[in-house]
Amino acid sequence: MITEKNASRHELIGLEATVASSPDPSLVGADGRVVDETRNTLVLERRGSGRRIRVAKEGARFRLALPGGRFAEMDGSSMAFRPEDRVKRCR
Repeated sequence: MITEKNASRHELIGLEATVASSPDPSLVGADGRVVDETRNTLVLERRGSGRRIRVAKEGARFRLALPGGRFAEMDGSSMAFRPEDRVKRCR
């Protein structure tokens, strides 16, 4: 079960995310569903428009909506690994 404490060990694709802070001020507040993840970026699909934006993990902070109505804040710099490696390293 995914919780606030173990979110970094789980798959992020499919979760709703909001950019809480970023070195690029135009991205702060951007939200959408995570549709792709690379070593250095998260790709969010915006609600309504379907437009996709790529957000650099480095220096950013993300607020993820977890099942059950809970939220987890994650520092992008701490999850700057390939998704399959992040799951292994964050144990």
